Amino acid sequence: MSATLRYDAVILAGGRSTRLGGTPKALLLAGDRTLLETTLAAVPEARQTAVAGPPELAAVLARHPETPTLLVREEPAFAGPAAAVGAAVAALSAQDSGSDPHHTGNATDDGDTAGSPWTLVLACDMPQVSTAVRALLTAAAEPGNESLLAVDSTGNRQPLAALYRTADLRAAVNAAASEGLANKSMKALLARVQWRGVDVPPMSTADVDTWNDAQSLGVSAGDLP
Repeated sequence: MSATLRYDAVILAGGRSTRLGGTPKALLLAGDRTLLETTLAAVPEARQTAVAGPPELAAVLARHPETPTLLVREEPAFAGPAAAVGAAVAALSAQDSGSDPHHTGNATDDGDTAGSPWTLVLACDMPQVSTAVRALLTAAAEPGNESLLAVDSTGNRQPLAALYRTADLRAAVNAAASEGLANKSMKALLARVQWRGVDVPPMSTADVDTWNDAQSLGVSAGDLP
């Protein structure tokens, strides 16, 4: 299904990483790739991708000119995942409309303004997320108009490993923006979005919050201080 499904991708890569002592999660290594590159590799068929994170990630994105990518930042920085999603969705929407999304990166313009009916939202700290992505893309072939949230083996749903109906996600962002997205929870942002859960493989949404998590998931700091 993923070969024909039309989708954009949003990758969140700009948190404080407090429990990692401030070490940027996006630059941690899973094998010989950063977690940001690992997440980009999970969405190779995305029509366009917006990465919400700090300017220094531009160096990582520059290593992948084959991937149309926008690098954006929520305002203010570190204002939480809902604000980051909002900034990325606004940039993708502006790209579709042909206006200036005020971005940096290596985005390309293919002249296509039709947009994508789906938007995949991923946090960058799940090193095994590619199998969850495949499950979500497969589920999109099933009847229904809902957005799709990954549900792990313990029953926890993950709004940052989810495939959203683009129109619904944009409507949610626009509605919440009037009150401000800074420090708003994802639950509040998605309050009016209709969704259903999709069971994903074990560990596919396991994330790196602590160094113990990193060790158990085969993630290292590499040469980072």
